[in-house]
Amino acid sequence: MGTSEQLITIAAVLLGALTTHLTTYVMERSRHRRELLTRWDDKKLDAYEGYVDRVRAGIFLAVQLYEHKEGLRESERTEPEMLAEIAEAGRLRGRAFERVMLLGGDDVVEAAHNLNAKALEVDWQATGKVTGTLEGWRDRNRTVFRSINSFHEAARVDLGVAGSVTGEQHPERDLLLPSARRDDDTHA
Repeated sequence: MGTSEQLITIAAVLLGALTTHLTTYVMERSRHRRELLTRWDDKKLDAYEGYVDRVRAGIFLAVQLYEHKEGLRESERTEPEMLAEIAEAGRLRGRAFERVMLLGGDDVVEAAHNLNAKALEVDWQATGKVTGTLEGWRDRNRTVFRSINSFHEAARVDLGVAGSVTGEQHPERDLLLPSARRDDDTHA
């Protein structure tokens, strides 16, 4: 084998080694990026789920307090106990909101701000900071649940989830509530 043949063989081996190294580097870098995206998507999903869970927990506590105060349903807990639970739920909702602020995209953060405002309106009427009628109460609850759906939509887009939770396939549903009590029912 001549010198030129040996140089060609060495060049081919070096080219093969370099190509293998570059291919491996690009594949590892791509894998690492996918892992980072997946990790952040997992964190976002946890943050979004936790926030909605905290919002809903606060709403359910507010409903219990409101129904107790209005005489719609009796509670085994006292009003001060329920007020303390609502305050703690608000604190936890605030912490969950901060996680959304850290991880969420612009549309998700904006939807969370809107949802937070609507949830506070429910809290305020339940605790007596604002007054209103039973129909106004129900309207506030309808609005906060629509805001939850808007938050879901923004979160799904941010996470790259296909489909929608609203629209023609999923028409808006009303609250599942008993009808308003009538004055003559309270005297029976």
